[in-house]
Amino acid sequence: MAKKILIVEDYVNIVEILKMRLESMGFDVVCATDGQSGLTLARKEMPDLIILDVLLPKMNGYKVCRLLKFDVKYKSIPIIMLTSRETKRHEQLGLETGADAYVFKSDQTGALLKLINKYLKPVVS
Repeated sequence: MAKKILIVEDYVNIVEILKMRLESMGFDVVCATDGQSGLTLARKEMPDLIILDVLLPKMNGYKVCRLLKFDVKYKSIPIIMLTSRETKRHEQLGLETGADAYVFKSDQTGALLKLINKYLKPVVS
């Protein structure tokens, strides 16, 4: 059975690119475009990994991450924060809220895919 990845991102073009790339690697991908629906979908779908933007409508990514990571039922789901907030202070805040990794959107392809492979093994190489 394919590993499931939840993408929580409000920029549709980023969602489409990531979704196509991850599906071509053999992952099952579900998506949300705001923090509240991302949190709801994470709780409903129990994904194997979450790619989470920081600046989201309705609820920011830091809060979504904190709510999931401090809940025993969801805390083991790896969360990779993908954001345009490219400062050490923002990265530290992301890690303090429980994120397993913090990736800058400007470097998304290489770093993000390496992290996904670190946490999950693709079904198809």
